[in-house]
This record gives sequence, structure tokens and C-alpha cells, in this order.
Amino acid sequence: MRFYFQLFWSFFKIGAFTFGGGYAMIPLIQKEVVNRKKWLEDEEFMDMLAIAQSVPGPISLNTAVFVGNKMRGCKGCLMTSLGIILPSFIVILLIALVFTEFKDNPDVERVFKGIRPAVVALIAAPLWGMGKKAGMTWKTLWISVAALFVIWLLGVSPVYVVMVTIAVGIVYYRYTLKRNRKNNG
Repeated sequence: MRFYFQLFWSFFKIGAFTFGGGYAMIPLIQKEVVNRKKWLEDEEFMDMLAIAQSVPGPISLNTAVFVGNKMRGCKGCLMTSLGIILPSFIVILLIALVFTEFKDNPDVERVFKGIRPAVVALIAAPLWGMGKKAGMTWKTLWISVAALFVIWLLGVSPVYVVMVTIAVGIVYYRYTLKRNRKNNG
């Protein structure tokens, strides 16, 4: 029972004290489950993170579910999921109760506008760290920057950008594989 509380509490703290959404939580989850608690190895965490990104749903919740399942199966999933969800649920509930009274206040609007750059930084920092661990270099960074500009400036749907990059990746992989076979064989 004590370990279930540890699972819950670890993810509750992360959910309660992280601003910026799921990607901002990733470094904190990694620090907690890999460095502090030693529940997962670094490589295992990166593999789990890749899977968590590829399935539907919030990445922080997906990550919590994977960690909970690895540690204690279904009950572990329940504890980590509740831990990561409850803080946001409670905060949103409290905001909903009082926000209607303050929504037109210019000071409140300024606070929310001031938070935006901090949220961008909180998301960019872990993405940069994950990119480095995944082998992203300055030579490959242009792909992400190009995708960003195509989505942002040209208004192309991210779905189309993902489909095109998958197709280009497959073509590039096949070309590289064919070239390597020709050089080696």
C-alpha cells in the first residue's frame, strides 16, 4: 500500500507544480522516475516516451500510465493516473468557480498574456533535451524548423506535414539502405 502512495504522490507533485502542459512535465517525470526513484533506466524511459507520444492522449498521462503499469500493473496505472490528473482537475475546478467574476479584468488578461512566453520556454527546453537524446543535430534541426514555418506561416495542417515527413523519411531510408548495400556489396 505504501508503494502505491509513492506512485500517486510522485505524480501528484509533478502535476501540481508544473506549468505548460505535458511536454513541460517530461523532464520532471524523468528526474523523478529515472534519477530519484530509479524505477526506470534512462533508455527504458526514452523508449516509453516514444510510445507515449505515438498513442492518442496527453503525453503526461500516457507516460504516467506506462510508469504505473511497469511498476504495479493496473493498480499502478490507476495511482499514477490519478496523481497526474487530480491537480489539474482541482485547479481547473477552482478557476471555473472564480474565473467568471474576474474574466473581464484587464489585470487578469495581462497576467495570462505574460504567462505565454514562460509556457513556450517550458515546452521548448524539454523538447530540446529530448531532441539531443534522440540524436538531433544542427544538421537535422532544419526539418523541425521547416515544419514549424510551414504550419505557422503557410497555415498547412500538421496532419499533412506529418504525412509528408513520414513519406520523405521512408524514401530517404530506402535510398540510404540501397546506397549502403551497393557500397558494401
